[in-house]
Amino acid sequence: MLSRPLLQRYALARPNARSSHRIPTPQGAGIAVISATLIVALALATWGDFSIPPALVIATIVIALVGFADDIVSLPVLVRLLLQAACVGAVVFTAPDDARLVPELPLALERGLILLAGVWFVNLVNFMDGLDLMTVAEVVPVTAALLLLALFGELSRPAASIAIALCGAMLGFAPFNRPVAKVFLGDVGSLPIGLLLGWCLLELAWHGQPAAALLLPAYYLADSTITLFRRIARRERFWSAHRTHFYQRATDNGFTVKQVIAEVFALNLVLALLAVVSVRAGSMPVTIVALFAGAIAVAFVLRRFSRPQAS
Repeated sequence: MLSRPLLQRYALARPNARSSHRIPTPQGAGIAVISATLIVALALATWGDFSIPPALVIATIVIALVGFADDIVSLPVLVRLLLQAACVGAVVFTAPDDARLVPELPLALERGLILLAGVWFVNLVNFMDGLDLMTVAEVVPVTAALLLLALFGELSRPAASIAIALCGAMLGFAPFNRPVAKVFLGDVGSLPIGLLLGWCLLELAWHGQPAAALLLPAYYLADSTITLFRRIARRERFWSAHRTHFYQRATDNGFTVKQVIAEVFALNLVLALLAVVSVRAGSMPVTIVALFAGAIAVAFVLRRFSRPQAS
């Protein structure tokens, strides 16, 4: 509420052919969301006598500043990517050496692959933040599931503190972003949210639950990655703004914003349930079934979004 007048003046997102909003709307509410997340998470860490990796805190602040600069002046693509890679790399390469996903791979190679995946995850969260409440519908179920898994002992306390703080911050942001949104997150919010959420999922994978770490963000991963490869195949300028994500095509196909958000939220609840079941079962057959069921659920929603709504 305090920042909105300043954002209205200096960070106004004006509608264009690729945007989903129709009236000029201030962006940059991520300043409040990320500030709240870090303050609460650090307070929880102090109260619980554990520490959140300093590299993660610093990288989150830096990548938020990169996003804020891009919201104001629109940074060149290469500059954005280099700065994002530096932030993700600072987190990945300062992790303990015993934090491994595939021990058979050389550590440097594995960390390099995680760096690439991290940069992509940060950007896909940004790409998917193109509809009112979309990021809320994604982040709240994922972080709530992470907290539940933490209660089961499957997630470190630092990651659990980030998850619960981020969940609360997004719930606080939701009333301002419900259709028709009064304010947007902006890159200052979506980029650090991608970094924090990606780190929590990586922590979950490091704790021996890679299937759950894939299931929780499966919708965002599928929508953004399929769209990226489709645009590359068509030889389009895939790094430029567009309106070809499945959720954007859904609104063009007759879905209302509320319908899209409701289906994404419901899908994420299903994915969260499958992730929890796969962890609690502790069985490879159950995990395979959960992954298969998750893939079917995501494919079903993507297919619905890509087809015109019956009149």
